[in-house]
Amino acid sequence: MPHHQQRVVIFTDFPGWHGKRLTKAFAKRHITSQYLSLNDCYFDLNSATGLQIPTFTDCLPDGVFVRGIAGGTFEQVTVRLGILHALKAAGVPIYNDVRAIERTVDKSMTSFLLYRAGIPTPATVVCESREQASHVLHTAFARGEEMVLKPLFGSQGKRLLRLKAGDSLPAGELYNHLYYLQTFIPCANTDKSGNTLAYHDWRVFVINGKAQAAMLRHSQHWITNRAQGASCRASALDPELIKLAESAAQTINVDYAGVDILRDKAGQAYVLEVNGVPAWQGLQGVCKQDIADCLVDDFVLRYLSPYSQAHAVL
Repeated sequence: MPHHQQRVVIFTDFPGWHGKRLTKAFAKRHITSQYLSLNDCYFDLNSATGLQIPTFTDCLPDGVFVRGIAGGTFEQVTVRLGILHALKAAGVPIYNDVRAIERTVDKSMTSFLLYRAGIPTPATVVCESREQASHVLHTAFARGEEMVLKPLFGSQGKRLLRLKAGDSLPAGELYNHLYYLQTFIPCANTDKSGNTLAYHDWRVFVINGKAQAAMLRHSQHWITNRAQGASCRASALDPELIKLAESAAQTINVDYAGVDILRDKAGQAYVLEVNGVPAWQGLQGVCKQDIADCLVDDFVLRYLSPYSQAHAVL
C-alpha cells in the first residue's frame, strides 16, 4: 500500500518569515505544507466534503496550522471561524484549536478566564456604554491610577492608549464603540539581576503546556511590543514566570501561546495577555532552539503521527 503523503495547510494572509520557517520545519518531516487564506475557503454543500479548500479536490487537509485570521466584517469573520469549526468537525486537527483562537482573540474572555482561575491579571472593565467607561476612568483617576484602553481584537501593541488624570475617552468609533479598559501597572525599575531597565515585560513561549523559551522586552516607551520598536534579549526561565505562563496557557487551553507578563514595582507578576497566534521572530533572535521546529514537532507528535491518530479513533 503506497505511503500517504501528508498535506498540511498553513492559514495565513502574510506568510513572510514565519511561514518560511514553518514550511521548512514541515518539509524536514516529509510533510507538504502550503499557505492559504481563510478568505479563499468556503462552504459548498455540493462538494464531497461540504467545503471548498483550494487545491484539495474531494478531500481535506491532514492538518491545519493557524498563523492568522484576517479582519473583516462580523459576518466574514464568523464564516472564517466557521470554516475552522467545520474542519474540526470533519476530523481535521487544528493548531491552535479554533476555540482557543476565539478565546484569545477576544481579550475580554482571556481576562475573564485568567481572573476566574486566580491568575494575577490587571483589573479590567469591558463595556459598550461610554457613560460606564467614563465612570470607570474617573473612578480610577480618583484612586491615583492610570488606565490603558485597548482594541478588543488588537495585536502587536497597535492602538494602545494610556489615559492619565484629566484625559477623556477618544471618539467611540475609533474603538468600534467597545471600551476595553485595563489598570496601568508601572513596572519595576530593575530586573531580578539588578539591571536598570526602562519599561519592560517578558514574553514566555509555551508549547503543549510547557514553557519553552522566554525573552525580556524593553523600551523607552511604555508599549513594549517588538513591533513597536522594543528591544529583545534572552531571559532565563524564572520559576515564577514559568508557573504563571504555563498556568495561563493551560487555563485558556491552547496548544501554544505567547504569554506576556509584567512585574510591578513591588515585584508582583501579572499576566497581561495570552496570544493564541503569537509571532516569534524576536524570540528566535535571542534563543537557541528553533521555535518552528518545536511547534511542528508538537503538532506532528500529538495530531499527525499514526500513534496519535490511532488513539483519536479509540
